[in-house]
Amino acid sequence: MEVKQRELGGEKEEEEHSKVEIWKYMFGFVELASGRKVYAQTPLCKRLLKSGQNNMAAFILPESSPVMLAPWHGLSARIQGNIRNPVFEEVYGEDLWSFGAANPDHSKLFNEAMACDARVVVPAVIESCINSDLPHVVSVAQEYDRIENVGGDMFDYVPKADVVIIKWVLHDWEDDECIRILKKCREAIPEDKGKVIIIEAVIDEEDEKEDSKLTNVRLMLDMVMMAHTNTGKERTLKEWVYVLDDGP
Repeated sequence: MEVKQRELGGEKEEEEHSKVEIWKYMFGFVELASGRKVYAQTPLCKRLLKSGQNNMAAFILPESSPVMLAPWHGLSARIQGNIRNPVFEEVYGEDLWSFGAANPDHSKLFNEAMACDARVVVPAVIESCINSDLPHVVSVAQEYDRIENVGGDMFDYVPKADVVIIKWVLHDWEDDECIRILKKCREAIPEDKGKVIIIEAVIDEEDEKEDSKLTNVRLMLDMVMMAHTNTGKERTLKEWVYVLDDGP
């Protein structure tokens, strides 16, 4: 009985470990979840299967696609100052969002990746909502009960709601652009009881040794922003405070 409990505890620990390791795996890091040398699916492997529960298969596909890999080859030149334009724009002549609007296949791949993560996070918070996104994204969005799809531009308008959840959006933009977005979110909610819930990573600059695995993930995400967006970045707590204090 005791042996069985230890086995169950080890499996749960490996499951939690895989949540971090999946990020390193998808972007080419070689340190993967370890285990006994047996022919069986590990918890990490199950997250790569489309049939797996809460799988992240769709999240991996865009980052391994030729479109998203190409900018990485110019990242060092950008950091060294040898190219002036953002890397994605240098490769394709336009930013990620304009490229997606003009290339439906890539847009579908990207949207499915974002939806993959949202399916896990959003249902845990709400039961019904308005899904607001760019028109070309909303035009192909699946229809669900209790979900209303609204096309638009968040820099101009955010649909009225009691609560606005903005997940993995602000890290795509510079500080001034984030402040503009947050002000539109503030306009969308009731003044007395409305809420804006932000879901983003926070880079810990105080004690990076406290959780080195999560630190690596955060810094890796920052590199993704450099490769794929014009002005995006992951932020420290101080940087988030600056955005929020100057925001709504």
